Amino acid sequence: MKFFKLRATVAAASLLAAGGHAFAQAATDIPVDPTLEKQITQVVKKVTDATGLEFTGYLRTGFYSSANGQAKGQYQLGGSLSHYRLGNEGDNYFEVMIGKNWDLGGGVKWGVHWMPNFYNGTTGTPQIYSDIKGLSFAPNVSFWAGQRFHRIQDIHVIDQWLMGDGDSYGAGADGIDVGFGKLNLAVYSDGNTGNSTVSENNARRANFQWRDLPVNPGGKLTLTGGVVNGTFAQGSNGGALGLLHNQADFIVPGMTNSFFLQGSTGHADIDGKMYNLNTAPGVSAPGAKQARVIESINWQSGLFGGQALVGYQTLKPDNGVTTKDVSLGGRVSYGVAKNVKLLGELGLTQRKIDGQDKQNLTKGTFAVAFSPNTDFWTRPEFRIYVTRANWNDAAQSAAAASVAAGGAASALFGRTKATTIGAQVEAWW
Repeated sequence: MKFFKLRATVAAASLLAAGGHAFAQAATDIPVDPTLEKQITQVVKKVTDATGLEFTGYLRTGFYSSANGQAKGQYQLGGSLSHYRLGNEGDNYFEVMIGKNWDLGGGVKWGVHWMPNFYNGTTGTPQIYSDIKGLSFAPNVSFWAGQRFHRIQDIHVIDQWLMGDGDSYGAGADGIDVGFGKLNLAVYSDGNTGNSTVSENNARRANFQWRDLPVNPGGKLTLTGGVVNGTFAQGSNGGALGLLHNQADFIVPGMTNSFFLQGSTGHADIDGKMYNLNTAPGVSAPGAKQARVIESINWQSGLFGGQALVGYQTLKPDNGVTTKDVSLGGRVSYGVAKNVKLLGELGLTQRKIDGQDKQNLTKGTFAVAFSPNTDFWTRPEFRIYVTRANWNDAAQSAAAASVAAGGAASALFGRTKATTIGAQVEAWW
C-alpha cells in the first residue's frame, strides 16, 4: 500500500465523460442489498461491465494525536520490515485508478489507465500507461507502455510490497503462456513521472515475473528476476532474484503460508526495481548486496483472523558496513458483535549495524473497529486505537545522529517511548 489537484487533461476528461452517464445509470439500477460491501461491489461491477471504465482505489485518513512534541506515528527503525502500521501511520493517503477500455473489433481491445495520488499534501502520478491485447498472433498477451506497477503480493501489516517492478517508464508483455504458469517480461528506464527523463546514470532494467507455477497440491510458486546496467558515479551494475511460495490450507484449513526468499546486488533493488539512483548530474549513491527471507501466515477461522510474520534482511553497501534487520509480529482480529471487531497488533524489531549497539523497538496497538462484517480483510474499516511504542537508547542515538547529519526528522529523536491515539478509516475498492 505512499487528494490531488485535478488538472483538466484530455485523457482524464475523456475517461470520465465516457463513463459518467453509464455510471449514474448503473448505480440507480442496483438492487438494495443488506451488506454495504456487496452493494459497492455490485455497483463497480455493473459500471465496469457497461462502460469498460475502471475505478479502483485505496484510502486511509483520520485523526492522529500524541503528547506535545511527539510524532503522531512512524515509530520504526527503518528498512522494509519494521513499520507495523496499525495505529502507527499518522498520515493521509489516497490513490485512485481510472481507466477506459475500448473494443476495436476482432477481439482486439485497447486501454488507457491513469492513477493520481495524494500523500500528506503532495500529489503524484504513480501510474499512467496504455495497453493493447487480443492481437491475432498473441491473443492472450497484453502489450503495454508507460509507467505501471507489477506488484505481486504485499504483507499488509508492515505496509510492504516485497515483490514487484514498475515505478519508472517502461514497456512489456504480460500473460505469456509458457505451459506452466504465466510469464511477464518488461524493460524500464530510470526516468519516471516524478523526475526528468534525462539522467547521468542512464540506467536500464529488464525484469521477468514467472507467476503461479503449480508445484504441489495447494501450492504455487512465483519466480522473479531483474538486471540493471548503466553509468554510475558510484556502485555497479546489478541483478536480483526472488522466490515466493504460497501454500493454501497450511497446517489448518483457512490458513495460507507465504515464504519469500530474495537477493540482489549493485543498483538492482531486492524487490525488483532500481536501487539508490539519483538523477542529479554526476551523482549516484552506492549500490549494495541485499538478502531477505520471510515467513508470513494469513488466516480466518470463524470470528478469528489475522496476519503474522517473521523476517530477516541484510544490506551491505558497496562502500559501507552491513545492516541486519530482524522482525517478528502480527495483527489479529476477533468479531465481538455484528459489524464490530477488536484488533490487536504487536511488532518486535531489531536493527544491528556493524560497529554499533543493537537497536530495539517494540510497538503495540489495541483498536476497536467497525466494518461491514468482522473478517480480518473486510474494508472499509473505521478504527479507534491507542498505540504504545518503546525503543532503546541505541535507537534514539541512531536517530539523533541521522538528524545531525542532515537526514529527515525521526519519530525516535529525543525520547525512548511514545503513546498515540487516533481514529482512522481505511478502505479499498
